[in-house]
Amino acid sequence: AVTAVPAAGSEDPALPVPDADDLLNKFVCKNNGVLFENQLLQIGIKSEYRQNLGRMYLFFGNKTSVQFLNFTLNLSCPGELQNELNVQAKPVEPVVEGGAQVQQVINIECLSDFTEAPLLNIQFRYGGTLQNITLKLPITVNKFFQPTEMASEDFFQRWKQLSSPQQEAQKIFKANHPMDTEVTKAKLIGFGSALLQDVDPNRDNFVGAGVIHTKSIQVGCLLRLEPNSQAQMYRLTLRTSKETVSKRLCALLSQQF
Repeated sequence: AVTAVPAAGSEDPALPVPDADDLLNKFVCKNNGVLFENQLLQIGIKSEYRQNLGRMYLFFGNKTSVQFLNFTLNLSCPGELQNELNVQAKPVEPVVEGGAQVQQVINIECLSDFTEAPLLNIQFRYGGTLQNITLKLPITVNKFFQPTEMASEDFFQRWKQLSSPQQEAQKIFKANHPMDTEVTKAKLIGFGSALLQDVDPNRDNFVGAGVIHTKSIQVGCLLRLEPNSQAQMYRLTLRTSKETVSKRLCALLSQQF
């Protein structure tokens, strides 16, 4: 939304852009790329994670020949998220020259598992008009995965141990993209789990294992993705030691195929 306000003004953060969830989903299986772009501004991301810590570099590019003034970024963790995620951002210069790019570094610490995403509000003045944009930052719980290699018998033994209903989340869904084995493998590795070869007796199935690292607990995770190319459907099953993690990982990963 573009609102004209007096020169000194800033305003309450806008609601997240309508496609904020779609933009976030684009980064579930990758760490780098363009998060947002309109006629004035391009926002790129590079991020890296290790155990329960992460660092995200945001690049704000001014696509115009005119300065952005009063350029301010505000990062917030709504509701419960402030107890689950610690995000700290370095301040940025208030002026972005025409054609220039500014960088912001965000340090991230995962305290416990989480479902919501941090909000990034960007406000600046362009040609006398205040711009006010809110995005969801693509920090998702799978970023804190450590892949785990395991043999077939270990996988199925662990799978049986995680057999109570609240430890499992399952989703059956239609393929939204062509069913390509190599693309699927790349997405599962990008998701953060180890891809286990020769574990499932059905060669068409994909299985993965990993541990989600948070400051308070570590959550062991197993996943199984069963494609049915005739029906163009998938069945995704997640078993983890924590119900909220099973549900969140299942919801995030099922959006990717």
